[in-house]
Amino acid sequence: MNHSDFTPIRSFLFTPANHPRRVEKVFEVGADAVILDLEDAVAVSEKPAARQCVVDAFSARPDSLARHYVRVNSIDTPYCEEDIKACVGPWLHGVVLPKVESRSCLNHLERLLAAAEAEQGLPVGSLDLMPIIETAAGVESAKKIATADSRIKRFAFGGGDYTLDLNYEWHADEAVLAYARAKLSHAARLGNLEPPIDTVVLQIKDNERFLQSARHGKQFGFGGKLCIHPDQIALTHEVFTPSESEIAHARAVVSAFEAAEAAGSASIQLDGYFIDYPIVYKSQRILALADKFLS
Repeated sequence: MNHSDFTPIRSFLFTPANHPRRVEKVFEVGADAVILDLEDAVAVSEKPAARQCVVDAFSARPDSLARHYVRVNSIDTPYCEEDIKACVGPWLHGVVLPKVESRSCLNHLERLLAAAEAEQGLPVGSLDLMPIIETAAGVESAKKIATADSRIKRFAFGGGDYTLDLNYEWHADEAVLAYARAKLSHAARLGNLEPPIDTVVLQIKDNERFLQSARHGKQFGFGGKLCIHPDQIALTHEVFTPSESEIAHARAVVSAFEAAEAAGSASIQLDGYFIDYPIVYKSQRILALADKFLS
């Protein structure tokens, strides 16, 4: 995809929809997007009432800088359809769908969303849909999901359910996540989607582990992180926003190459590095991202 055309989102912060104090705080910590959760964080007995909490919270904050998402229950539960009907409205930017494993699952949710948008008088297709890929089946189907004719702009990776599904041991080196991350970044590229959003880190007091995980995700082409604690927002932005040194190097590359190109050369050396078109394009991408986040 043309990386200058999209609006990147680095941080998606989850909070249970039925916890008023946490919901209040989640809008104040600088996340690019807020996800009010109706799935894992909400007890079965609380799920119906939590839907109204989503509507109330987002309706009360029409000027919030954070984008508004709701994570509904998975499509194979008795809650998903009612989640969609209750939560879709002009207060919402998108829906997060967990445990997506197939294109048919995506198609089903698309139909529910379209019906809810029409019911609310919204243009059909206006809401974002972000699937979470978090099982072996989902990872192996990622290419079909990414290349489906759908409204999705990006998908996310759920490492907790993924490692549970495969009985993997999830250590700080995250070696067991490499295959899934590679599959998802390839699938996103084949589907011309935005970079995927990387998994949560469950150790909420271990900043070093979080930073290491975020850097692993970035190495695999991911564009941001799912977060479960406010302290993780600044860490996410630190990793997924171009640093001053990255920006300075990118500017130097583009400037030196433009001068060389004007003189009839398409390859140069800069500070001991060989520079040709792919390196220049990567530098231009860094500068475009910096413009979006830092301007």
